[in-house]
Amino acid sequence: MFSVCMRDCYDTCSMVSELKNGRLRVKANPEHPITAGFLCPKGALLPKWFHSEDRLRKPLIRTGERGSGKFREASWEEAINLVARKLREVIARHGSESVLVYQYAGDRGVVNYAFPLRLFHYLNASMLDYGICDRAGQEALKDVYGTAVGLDPEELKNQRLIIYWGINAFWTNLHGFMLARRSGLEIWTVDVVRTETAKRSDRFFQVRPDTDVLLALGVAKVIIEEGLYDRAFVRENVYGFDEFRNYVKTLSLDYVSKETGLSVEDIEVFAREYAEKRGVIHIGYGFQRSLAGGEAVRAIAMLPALVGHRFGFIYDMKTIDKSYAEGAFLRTRPARRIPQMKLAEYIENGDVKFLYVYNSNPLASLPNQKRLRRVLKQSDIFVVTHDIFLTDTALYSDVVLPANTFFERLDIADSYYHRYVALNEPVAKLYGKGNSEVTRLLARALGIKNPHLYESDEDIIRKILEFNGLSWEELKRKGFVRVPERPGKWKTPSGKIEFFSRRAVERDLSPFPEYRRFSGKYSLRLLTPTYRMTITSQYHNTYGMIDPYLYISPEDARGRGISEGDEVEVFNDRGRVRTRVKVSEDVPRGVVLLYKAFWVSLLGWNANFLTTDETVQNYGNASAYHSTWVDVKKV
Repeated sequence: MFSVCMRDCYDTCSMVSELKNGRLRVKANPEHPITAGFLCPKGALLPKWFHSEDRLRKPLIRTGERGSGKFREASWEEAINLVARKLREVIARHGSESVLVYQYAGDRGVVNYAFPLRLFHYLNASMLDYGICDRAGQEALKDVYGTAVGLDPEELKNQRLIIYWGINAFWTNLHGFMLARRSGLEIWTVDVVRTETAKRSDRFFQVRPDTDVLLALGVAKVIIEEGLYDRAFVRENVYGFDEFRNYVKTLSLDYVSKETGLSVEDIEVFAREYAEKRGVIHIGYGFQRSLAGGEAVRAIAMLPALVGHRFGFIYDMKTIDKSYAEGAFLRTRPARRIPQMKLAEYIENGDVKFLYVYNSNPLASLPNQKRLRRVLKQSDIFVVTHDIFLTDTALYSDVVLPANTFFERLDIADSYYHRYVALNEPVAKLYGKGNSEVTRLLARALGIKNPHLYESDEDIIRKILEFNGLSWEELKRKGFVRVPERPGKWKTPSGKIEFFSRRAVERDLSPFPEYRRFSGKYSLRLLTPTYRMTITSQYHNTYGMIDPYLYISPEDARGRGISEGDEVEVFNDRGRVRTRVKVSEDVPRGVVLLYKAFWVSLLGWNANFLTTDETVQNYGNASAYHSTWVDVKKV
């Protein structure tokens, strides 16, 4: 059977799966150009996840305090009827906007991700305004190009240089990293931390937090003033170049050097070699989850245009239109959008009385966890979670519905990195129900007759493929199909790449990227990236391989009397966590690192008890996790 890994990952690997002697076996599809016959360490362990003894088998109804883990088992009929009854009661008493469906990309199957939204659109419920991941970068790229859709990674074979800017691709885009290597590209990394990607790169430029924007502007200054840019391309395709040239003219390379921590010589070498090799840039997500992130992406995005690329950045693909699966056409009035980062605030204010969670674990992944957990305990909100495991979010729910895995249902998945749609066929059935199946059960319990809420998974898939000009027969035969590339267009007001961004001005931003210094009450900047063996909170409970240590520089450790292996307390005004220390030269002075979103119910703490829920309003209420300051003391 053909399978596709539906995790929130660039690679979206095509797999071949079978059930042998009652056990799942998976291997990479050798024919897929990106998967290329191998799986990452997480993918190779998928059978362990599938067969986990911790999988939920029956619905649960809460009997004790939220978070206590006290539930009783129930039948599907009882649980679904209870959810339907509470939905009716909340809508009758508080209106349909008091109902919020909270989901994200824990499962990226087109049907499993989108179909449940049909029910909540039909009910005119509130929807999420997604800001947790790459919202700042999306908005920034639209300021410059009018779109966030970048270069097809299969075009890397025609390039000489790739820069991984703020992305640890060896962990989070392994197939992309290996594709760059196979294509013979020179690899550079720009990052705050010396990551595994940096260690495997030909060059590493270690910058201070928030100074990415300055480095990009400094590089642009050198390219322009030394005449290294593609004059013909810029003249024909760039709007506002003369104004931008005057803007960077006022920038001192000595100042850029002082702020970024790079020497003037390093900045000049970066600019000259980048221009000579016409480099492409894979713009990462991590650094943009900060107060400076949107401005940084704007500045970085201009560099490929200077050297003559129409779309010389790798960021997003947006390969197919999946809107039919979501069914927003079922609404009878516009949706109220609730900023994802502001969930606790909206519950606190009484704006959300019914919360339906699937494909997500917000009580691990959202910031300022102490506040979120407090308001959930104090509120009269009714919470339903549909998940494979008893997650931290499930522990705070009134009803928990067992989900199945993608090995147990039909679906398709596209990628936000490459141009392939892959087929997922059911291999076996163990426990739980899929998101679309539960949606149909709820619709029936609510007495809804609309046929769009009972459409089969296969019918939805066929219609989406047909709408996008793709063949169901080819997909069934090969397990994947390539989405034809359409001519890229700059969807800006000028119809060109905008160095002087009119869209940014409309949002009360400067027409050019600006550098600002940020500081906090505490002295250490906390970074919370993804760990190699997890995807946010996924797999913590099944793979048993996590890294709970606090990483700190030798200088900062010595200044606090801290040695390797010491137990420490990491704290700020939002919370405190205790863990042990690893002293590392990979982390610069003034920065500490904790990997993100481990299960509190298993580890006893989570980095998100410290992270800020502040948002970047001019960049779509984007998250600012990495604009968190803490201090550390030995216990």
